[in-house]
Formats: sequence, structure tokens, C-alpha cells
Amino acid sequence: MDTSRLGSRSVPASPHPHEDLLAHLARTTALDQGQAARVVAEVLAYFAETTEEYVRRRHGELQARGLTNDRIFARLGGELAARRVAAPQLTVRQLRRMVYG
Repeated sequence: MDTSRLGSRSVPASPHPHEDLLAHLARTTALDQGQAARVVAEVLAYFAETTEEYVRRRHGELQARGLTNDRIFARLGGELAARRVAAPQLTVRQLRRMVYG
């Protein structure tokens, strides 16, 4: 038996950071794992926009529809209030305290 290769086995790639969400989507929708991964990536990219990026993008979209700045800025104020915000970056200690108190 050639044991020289035993120590050089490739390590499997780390799982997708949202593996549980992908499995849930594949189970509860008509999406396969690959499609679910693409949808999750699109949603994460959408919510990763900074406020400034979002405002600039939406202003351009609404202006292209013919809305005036008064209407655009009123609408953007409501949209920004409804957007999700990312959780702050937490240390391992902070995470442990959440779990164990």
C-alpha cells in the first residue's frame, strides 16, 4: 500500500457560509443548490451596498422613470428606513457571551 499519499489528501473546500439557507431554499422551492446559491449571492450583493451607493443608484433609476427630485428624495427617505442593516462585526468573545451569557 502506498502510504506516501495519505498525508497529502486534499482538504475539502469550506462549506458555503449560508449552507443552511441554500438547503432550505432547495427543499422549499423549485431551485436547485446552484440556483439557490446564485439567488442568495444576488440578495447579499444588493444589501451590501453602502447607503451612498444605494442612494445614487436609486436616484438614477427613479430619475430615468421621470420622477422629480422632490418625489425621488421623499421616496428614498422611506426606502432607506425600510432597508436592513448589517450586523456589526463581533469578536469571538462577544459571540460566546451571546451564547453563554
